[in-house]
Formats: sequence, C-alpha cells, structure tokens
Amino acid sequence: METILQMIHRDFGELIGRASGPLKFRLFVMPTVVTILAIRADRRDAREGRPAPLGAFIMNSIERRWLFRIALKDIGRIFIVALVLDSVYQLFVLKAFHIEQLLVVAVVCAVVPYVLVRGPITRLVRLMIHKKLERAKRSPLATTDAHSRR
Repeated sequence: METILQMIHRDFGELIGRASGPLKFRLFVMPTVVTILAIRADRRDAREGRPAPLGAFIMNSIERRWLFRIALKDIGRIFIVALVLDSVYQLFVLKAFHIEQLLVVAVVCAVVPYVLVRGPITRLVRLMIHKKLERAKRSPLATTDAHSRR
C-alpha cells in the first residue's frame, strides 16, 4: 500500500511539473488543435443533419461503431503526437518512463477537449443554421425571388 501511495504522489508531482517545464507548449497547442478539429467536425455534422455525437454514441448502438471511427479519425493523429511528445519529455526531462503518466497526459490533451467541445458546438452550429434558414424564409427578397421564378 505504501508503494502505491508513493507512486501516486510521484506521478501527481511530475504531472503538475509538466505545466512549467520544457515542452510545456504542447499542453496548450494540442488541446487547441483538437478543439479546432472538433469544431470542424461539428460544422460538418450540423450541415449534414447528424445528431450530437456523444448523445448518439450513448443512445444509438447502431451508429456507435461509425461514431467511434469518426472520433478516432479526428483525434487519432493528435493522440499519437501527444504520446510521442510526452514520451520525449519523460525520457529527456524525467530520465524515466511512466506509462500511467503518458496515458493521462495524452487523454487530457487529446480526448477530453474533443469530448467537451464536440456536442455543444454541434448544437450551436445547428441553431445558427436554423436561424439563418428562418431569416431567409421571412426575407422579402426570398419571397420576391420565389415569385419571379414562376
């Protein structure tokens, strides 16, 4: 039990140390890139009329595999980059390799931002598209153009 507590204490200290150590830029760049990828995917989903991915993933077992593949495609490369960068950090700065820290950093930098951003942005973009269509329907130009085509 003592060694587990020591390991947790060591890991926590080393994880916190990443925020101020060398290669700290990756802790800001990777979540930003993942957020941009999530926004692009959300806009694509909203245009194609697909539901919010997390809700569909939980509720719709038929589309679960397809949604998982889309998520892997969107964040797979950045997840691998997070794994590589943290491995380099561990080997050169810590002079050790801790798989549990590697996975925590990669998940926090790549998966968490994707999941947090993906659903709300889809809903926001869908709302914006809906409002734009409503305005277009009410616009006098839309009715004039429709009458002039007849």
